Amino acid sequence: MIDLSGRVAVVTGASRGIGRAIAARLAAQGAFVVAAARERNAASTVDEIAAAGGKAELASLDVGDAAAVEAVVAATLARHGRIDILVNNAGIAKDQLLLRMKREDWDAVITTNLTAAFALTQAVLKPMIRQKSGRIICISSVVGQTGNAGQANYAASKAGLIGFAKAVAQEVASRNITVNVVAPGLIDTDMTRPVTEDARAEWVARIPLKRLGTPDDIAAAVCFLASHEASYITGQVLAVNGGMYM
Repeated sequence: MIDLSGRVAVVTGASRGIGRAIAARLAAQGAFVVAAARERNAASTVDEIAAAGGKAELASLDVGDAAAVEAVVAATLARHGRIDILVNNAGIAKDQLLLRMKREDWDAVITTNLTAAFALTQAVLKPMIRQKSGRIICISSVVGQTGNAGQANYAASKAGLIGFAKAVAQEVASRNITVNVVAPGLIDTDMTRPVTEDARAEWVARIPLKRLGTPDDIAAAVCFLASHEASYITGQVLAVNGGMYM
């Protein structure tokens, strides 16, 4: 069984869906979780973790605000003395065909999905280097590997995370810090549930395992990469997509 006791984990986008499942799973394995999201949106995640016997605290964070990122990292270090795990999960989508895409929608997606990962990773590297240990995990997407019409901004941001993680992994490997990527496929979340039954059936038909993934499927992969069991894995993309892209 994975044991993350004594580890401090920061999870962005922890208010719902994949981020919430990751936060809950890390806490269940013994980590102290800093659940970060806009305003106080992750409060229910912290309550859920506490009710299950885990340990967590809330961090109000707009990942697009560089000063706020620095403040959350500094506050976490002041309270706990270390950061062992960073999960760059926060993300948004603003879909549109490229000919109709507004520049502000391109900028918003790149800022939230990619630039925020740069800022957070940069902020945690110094304490991780001092500790001579750390786990950084970026949540990409199958779309970052395959592309998808109407999602040029989203695909670019998620593909960018893969290149980013591979580059940083090479920079910090000698300090016992690993940097990896989890690339989810089609996951059953609040974002996908409103689709029609016909659309859902079409999606499932494209997946060899014949089901959508769950947030827990992604959380399990993250927990593995955050654990000692994955200490010899870095710069890799773990695709959790039911075989949708091989």
